[in-house]
Amino acid sequence: MTDAHTQQPPRPPADAEAERLETEQRLQARMDRIGRKILVLSGKGGVGKSTVAANLAVALAAAGKTVGLLDADIHGPSIPHLLGIAGEPVGMGPDGMVPVAVRDNLWAMSIGLLVPGADDPVIWRGPRKFGAIRQFLADVAWGRLDTLVVDSPPGTGDEPLSVAQLVGGPAGAIIVTTPQDVAVADVRRCVGFCRAVVVPIIGVIENMSGYICPNCGTKVDLFGAGGGRRMAEDMNLPFLGSVPVDPDIAAGGDRGAPFAGDRPHSPAAEAFAGIVKKIVGKPQPAAITEPQHKDKHMKIAIPTASGQLCPHFGHCEKFAVLEADPETRKILGRADHAPPAHEPGVLPRWLGEMGVNVILASGMGMRAQQLFAQNGIEVVVGAAPDVPETLVEAYLAGNLATGENLCDH
Repeated sequence: MTDAHTQQPPRPPADAEAERLETEQRLQARMDRIGRKILVLSGKGGVGKSTVAANLAVALAAAGKTVGLLDADIHGPSIPHLLGIAGEPVGMGPDGMVPVAVRDNLWAMSIGLLVPGADDPVIWRGPRKFGAIRQFLADVAWGRLDTLVVDSPPGTGDEPLSVAQLVGGPAGAIIVTTPQDVAVADVRRCVGFCRAVVVPIIGVIENMSGYICPNCGTKVDLFGAGGGRRMAEDMNLPFLGSVPVDPDIAAGGDRGAPFAGDRPHSPAAEAFAGIVKKIVGKPQPAAITEPQHKDKHMKIAIPTASGQLCPHFGHCEKFAVLEADPETRKILGRADHAPPAHEPGVLPRWLGEMGVNVILASGMGMRAQQLFAQNGIEVVVGAAPDVPETLVEAYLAGNLATGENLCDH
C-alpha cells in the first residue's frame, strides 16, 4: 500500500500541460513587449488607489508614453467608470482581446468591461481569479507599450500576489496611503509584502493630504498630516508627494474625466504632475538578485528530508534554519526544528514567530506563498535538492540556481 504522504500527485493530461505551456509562452511574449510595469498598491481600501492609478496612466500618456492600464481589482473594478469607458465593447483581433482606447496613447482593460451589468457581482474563488488576471496579461493584445499600469486590489491577498508573480520584470510598486495612522499601519504591511515577493518599491504617495479651500486657499488637514512621508522616511522609501482633497477629483471621476488630463491647473492635478515627473525620471526598477535585509542578520529556512532540501514542503522531516550575515555573506549558525502538526496556516505563523526571513523551497502553491508573504517571509521556489549550507551560500552570493516551481497550483 502506498503511503498517502509519499504518493505522487496525478500528472495533468498531456493536452492540458501543452495548453499551460503555450499560455506561459504567450504571457512571456506579451510582457517582453512592455518596457515597464507599475503596480499601484495599497494596504487597505478607501485610500484612492484606483484614482491614483487612473490619473497616473493619463498623465504618462499625456507625457508621450504609450500606456496600458489593467484593472486587476476583480471584485471592485472602478477603472471603466473613472475613465468614462463603462459599457464600451471589448473587441477581438487576430492577436486576442483588444483593449479599449481611452485617449491618445492610452488603452485599458477591466473585468468591469466584460460582466453583463454594472451591478452584477463577481463571485469567484482564488484559482479562477488567478486565471482571469493571467488571461488579461496573456490574451489581451497590448502591443508594444512603454508602461503598463496595474490597479491592484487592496491588501496583500491572492490577486496582488498573482499580479506580482505574472508580470515579470522590470516591475515596481507605487504604494498609496492617506495620512492617518490606521492607513499608514496597513501600508507598512504592504511594504512587507513587496519585499517578501521581491518587487522594488518606486515610492509612496500620500493621498487626501489636506483640503485646500477653493476660495481662500487655506489648507485644512482633515485626516492629519504627513503620515505617509514619515512612514516612507522610517522605512527608507522614496516619498513621491502629497495629493490634497479636491472636489474636482470626485466630480471628474463621476463623469469619467480624470483630473490629470481635464483639470491640469487644479491643486490636485498640479501636485500629481510633480509626482509624475519624479516617476518618469526614475530609472527602471532592476531585478533584485541580492538578498534583502541588509540592516540585520537574517534567518533562512529550508525543509529537509535525509539531510537535503525536501521536494514536499509541508511533509518534510525537519526545517533547517540557518542564521546568516548578508553583509559578509557568511553563515553564522544552524538549528534544526521538527515542524508542528500539519494544518492550514500553521507553518507561516510558526516560522514567522521564529524570525525566519526567507524560505528556499523546491516548490510551493500560490496560496501558501501568499500566507508567507503576509508574515513578511520571502519565498524562493525552484531550488534543486542539496544540503542546506550549499543552498544558503548560493543564495547569499546571489547565484542560487532555480528552475520550475514543482508545486505550482
